[in-house]
Amino acid sequence: MADFLGKKAFVIGGSRGIGAAIVRRLASEGASVRFTWAGSRIKAEDLARESGAEAVQADATDRSAILAATRDAGPIDIFVFNAGICIAGDPLTLDPDDVDRMIDINIRAAWHCSVEAARSMPDGGRIILIGSANANRVPFKGLAAYSMTKSALQSMVRGLARDFGERHITVNVIQPGPTDTDMNPADGPEAGLMHSVMAIKEHGSADDVAAYVSFLAGQSARGITGAMQTIDGGWSA
Repeated sequence: MADFLGKKAFVIGGSRGIGAAIVRRLASEGASVRFTWAGSRIKAEDLARESGAEAVQADATDRSAILAATRDAGPIDIFVFNAGICIAGDPLTLDPDDVDRMIDINIRAAWHCSVEAARSMPDGGRIILIGSANANRVPFKGLAAYSMTKSALQSMVRGLARDFGERHITVNVIQPGPTDTDMNPADGPEAGLMHSVMAIKEHGSADDVAAYVSFLAGQSARGITGAMQTIDGGWSA
């Protein structure tokens, strides 16, 4: 297990699913963890009690609020941006407001908060974004807008890795494939379709992603930066 004693971690979008698994993992490994939640108060409060982490309400679509939460959490040793939404549909009929909301959360908030976290981050800090294997491959109709937002994270981490490299701050994106959460259950109606394009025909778990975060946040990953870390059961193969 990694040793994050004395380290401060901040997870944006941490109240449930992958985010909650990340909060639990980092807290169990000694980090002092703060996380944001937007609409899941009960889950956030339960997670805070369970893990010893601090829950902060902040909507990722509210730039002022999410930047204030990031500043208040600093200086941050480990910053994880996990907030994200997926709205699928025919691009000819997809609501433009839904597309803009995905851009606001999946791209704009990821950019602004990563940069804000870096302002006071100690040398050797870690910035980790949670993206999607759809940035690599779009096997089904209706995912163009969502996949666009996740592909943007690839260039974001490449560029920020260059910008922050002199400070030994690493910047990476983890790209999960189908992951068993409330939003995408392993026994859901679309599971079989998703498994049909995977080499390992099963959903991953939120704990799998949390373990990857732990690795990237640790000393053993000090030379990994500007990289796409895909954990997708062969979705992208």
